[in-house]
Amino acid sequence: MSGKYKPADDQLPHFVTLTAVDWVDVFTRNMYKDIFLESIRYCVKIKAFA
Repeated sequence: MSGKYKPADDQLPHFVTLTAVDWVDVFTRNMYKDIFLESIRYCVKIKAFA
């Protein structure tokens, strides 16, 4: 993510818009679902210690 999109205040809620290329069904294909969930868990873990 570019630096210009970083939130100004970490205490406020944030919204993310995602675009799926070729409409890959992320939540029904285990391979993609696992990658997505691993990424979310990583972000939560890193954010908790920031």
